[in-house]
Amino acid sequence: MGDLIMNQDLEDIAILRMPEVKRLTGLGRSSIYRMMDDGIFPRSVSLGSRAVGWMVGDIRKWLQRKRAVIPCPVVAE
Repeated sequence: MGDLIMNQDLEDIAILRMPEVKRLTGLGRSSIYRMMDDGIFPRSVSLGSRAVGWMVGDIRKWLQRKRAVIPCPVVAE
């Protein structure tokens, strides 16, 4: 059990680069930066002078919140 918690913690602090964030969210680069500026998307973290990334845990939480507000289609029986 302790190993599972440790693995989850390590996974949450892993870094995603822009191509992975775009693929996971379905958003484009400009939309991601606009939403960051609006405070509705996780902030990137600096990885160096010209590189940024996003914490896996932050993106996971954002996706979970988005999924919670998307209405499920009603299927007629």
